[in-house]
Amino acid sequence: MKKTQRKEIQEKTMEELVADGRNLRQEIFNLRLQQASAQLEKPARLRTLRRDIARIETRMSSLRNKAKAA
Repeated sequence: MKKTQRKEIQEKTMEELVADGRNLRQEIFNLRLQQASAQLEKPARLRTLRRDIARIETRMSSLRNKAKAA
């Protein structure tokens, strides 16, 4: 799976962002289980997922603030 691009995140709706965030959190949970059992092949993937989640959360916050202002 590739890194989520900023442009892709900007084009998504709030529902899509929530679903993506949920999926990324599930994936990070699974990777942490692998890490705990010393089976993790790509440890850098954890860092990428955390950053993708942060991008999604930032965009969701931005959308919430726009909705409040309108």
